[in-house]
Amino acid sequence: MPEHAVPVIESIGMSNGLTSVFIEVLSISGSMLARTNREREMTIWLAQRDQSVVGIGTVGFDIDEMPWSIDTFEEEKDFMLRMIIHAIAGAGWERLSYKPRKESLIPCLEQFQTMIHAFNRDDVNLENYLEWSEIDEDDDLPTIPPGYPICVKHEVYLSCHGCVLCNNGS
Repeated sequence: MPEHAVPVIESIGMSNGLTSVFIEVLSISGSMLARTNREREMTIWLAQRDQSVVGIGTVGFDIDEMPWSIDTFEEEKDFMLRMIIHAIAGAGWERLSYKPRKESLIPCLEQFQTMIHAFNRDDVNLENYLEWSEIDEDDDLPTIPPGYPICVKHEVYLSCHGCVLCNNGS
C-alpha cells in the first residue's frame, strides 16, 4: 500500500506455499475474466510473481507497484475486484493439481480486496507500468508476450515465464 495507507490497512503475510496458491488462483480468475488488453496485462503481471521461476520468497509486492494506468484506472480497479471475487468463489480451481486450503486462502484474498478498495487513482505511479512494459535489453523475451497467448492446458495467460500452473506442476 502507499505510505499514507500503511498505518490503516494491514499488509498480507503469507507462507511461500500460500503465496503460490494466491498467485495461481488470481491468474486463473483473471484469465477467465479479462476482455481488454489492460485486463490481460494486469493478469500477466500477477502471473509473473511465479515463485517456481523467480525464486521462493521473492515475489512480494505492494499494490502501488502494479502496472496501473491513470486513464483507465477505474476500469482496472473494477477488474481487479471482480478477479478477486471470482477467485474467492473458487472459479477455475479445478485446473489446479491440488485443493487449496480455503481457511488460509480466502482471508488473504479478502484482505487483498480491502487493499484494492482502498487504493486510489492518486496513488498510481505511471513509472511502474512504463518500466514493466518496456523490453529490457538484457532479456530474451518481452515482459508482455505478444498477442497475449494462453496455456492450452490450463487456459491462463502466459507470462514471460510461461504458464504459472505448468511451472508449479499443476
